[in-house]
Amino acid sequence: MPTSNKNSKSIEAKLIELEEILEDLESGKLELDDALKKFEKGIKLSRECQQTLEKAELKIQVLMEEELKDSDETLT
Repeated sequence: MPTSNKNSKSIEAKLIELEEILEDLESGKLELDDALKKFEKGIKLSRECQQTLEKAELKIQVLMEEELKDSDETLT
């Protein structure tokens, strides 16, 4: 799925990376510094995913409102 920013990853890629980070953190094999870096990256990815989902939800709401408005106009 193309994005407007060529450097940004898809939400699916971000979720896969989050899963990998979680596995690394749960393994208990990371040094504290590395674990903190991974945790920080995970928080960043989580926030980015949340923003993407919020934008998608807003877009769906707008589209549904337009659809309802169009259908109301055809009924009158």
